[in-house]
Amino acid sequence: MKKRTAPALATLVISGMLAAPVFGQTASSPYELTVFASAPQGLTAPDSIAVLGDHVFVGYGDGHLPDGTDGLNSQIVEFAKDGSVVHIYTVPGHSDGLKVDPSTHLLWALQNEDANANLVIINPETHLQKLYTFGPTQHGGGYDDLVFRGSKVYISASNPANSPNLGPAIVSATLEGNSVDVKPVLAGNASAIDVTTDGPVTLNLQDPDSMTLDPEGHLVLDSQGDHLLIIVSNPGASNQRAVQLPLTALTPAGMVAPMEVDDTAFVTSSEGFILFADKGLNTVFALKKKAFAPGAAYTAADGGPFVGTIDLTTGFITPIVTGLKNPGGLVFVDTSKHDRDGSRREDGDSCRD
Repeated sequence: MKKRTAPALATLVISGMLAAPVFGQTASSPYELTVFASAPQGLTAPDSIAVLGDHVFVGYGDGHLPDGTDGLNSQIVEFAKDGSVVHIYTVPGHSDGLKVDPSTHLLWALQNEDANANLVIINPETHLQKLYTFGPTQHGGGYDDLVFRGSKVYISASNPANSPNLGPAIVSATLEGNSVDVKPVLAGNASAIDVTTDGPVTLNLQDPDSMTLDPEGHLVLDSQGDHLLIIVSNPGASNQRAVQLPLTALTPAGMVAPMEVDDTAFVTSSEGFILFADKGLNTVFALKKKAFAPGAAYTAADGGPFVGTIDLTTGFITPIVTGLKNPGGLVFVDTSKHDRDGSRREDGDSCRD
């Protein structure tokens, strides 16, 4: 498809958002918080976010059933750099996972994370859509989120039917005709090493949810209700390895307790900003500062509710943005990838298989 060349996203988006102050939400200094976009009329519960060039795509769940049995559709809204609506796509079921394929620049949208999942692939240039279906799942639930790693696609297998979870928690996916063919990558009861104790554990992942890549190309799975990040190196290879990072934060009473999170994103450059959605506030926010620390991890802690940073050694989460209701989708937008003429380079995923 045609490659997008666009003005630098962060500079233009952030400058435009300075006129949109935030009321009731607080960002710790030196962070600045602004509103990127409010939901279009009639849409609610913004969640997953994907970025392509100077356009931002946001999936709206609208409170529909996460297994799609209500027969309702959801919308994915394409926003311009100033937060204005460019196009609205309709997908069948409850919108959840949303990612851009870095090699084709096509948008992959997963629906129905609890059961009856489907995949819609969208061409943002032509607005054409193609629907793909999944066969019966080995774990008994649906599919929640996906990542592209090199030439491969990995999907989180959500809402397992059994405990212990003997089915896959992560699968690899290929397209065959109008179907998605999946193969197990990480079992829900896989062996792992706990980062905080350095000891072996047997996983029992009961809530595989969002996924991302860290700067080293490892798969990072959020097992939401389990209060865990699962980090998988060399996925699908004979030397595949998994580690778990238990997540904690301070309670209002000052006690350290397990913390549930949704989307997590890693900073890939000192230049950029964070976009995150709050389903309860029906708003997508931008979080910026003059310089980020490459490699730092930020997360939308819906159990807080707040957005904060994760200490990857201890799993402790420090709040950055408070006054939220239900934060979810979160991405880091790297603005270092711009040519001097202001156009954005569309780099592919450089992670090795």
